[in-house]
Amino acid sequence: MMRLHIANKNYSSWSLRPWVLMQHLGIAFEEKLYSFYGDTWDELKALSPNNRVPMLEDDGLKVWDSLAIVEYIADRFPGVWPEDRTARAFARCAAAEMHSGFSDLRNLCPMNCALRIEVQNWTPALLKDWARIDQLWSEGLSRFGGPFLAGDRFTAVDAFFAPVVFRAQTYSPALSAEASAYVDRILALPVMQDWYQAALKEPWKEASHEQEAAEAGTILQDLRG
Repeated sequence: MMRLHIANKNYSSWSLRPWVLMQHLGIAFEEKLYSFYGDTWDELKALSPNNRVPMLEDDGLKVWDSLAIVEYIADRFPGVWPEDRTARAFARCAAAEMHSGFSDLRNLCPMNCALRIEVQNWTPALLKDWARIDQLWSEGLSRFGGPFLAGDRFTAVDAFFAPVVFRAQTYSPALSAEASAYVDRILALPVMQDWYQAALKEPWKEASHEQEAAEAGTILQDLRG
């Protein structure tokens, strides 16, 4: 069985992408979680080629980086990308844009599933990132009929934006009605709820990630037990 190495579910946006896709598609794998807090990173450094997660192991083969993992899964299983060529091209472009861009959104709105935060400084660059996210989501939903970004099925492009959906829940950016409905729809998926509930139950609070969240604005709620 394949093994997917991931980090804390409360923080690790990169880990979420292959995890949620494989879970939604019913692809069997063993999960191995490493805490950002503690000594497990020493173990990870000896395991992963780039010293990071996510990393997928399959019969001795190691595949690292979320985009590479998704493409590896696509080579082996159907349903990862849309069947329609136009929808597939859009999905790959949007996923690649998410994979390589949106630095202000990543830095100023870090993923922290458990928190609800009132942002104190909506910088022009941060607003631009959220506006582009809204534009991408609205375009995909409009062009391909929804309810997902490239049509009637959850595919890799939705997985790539799943961490942004959690960020939307945490930071409440101003989004169009279409984008807001998409956020609610993705949050309601059983696989997203599974990840979210596991994130709330994690015992670790890693100082640097908590500090990043605190710097984003005023913490209104911490839903961890």
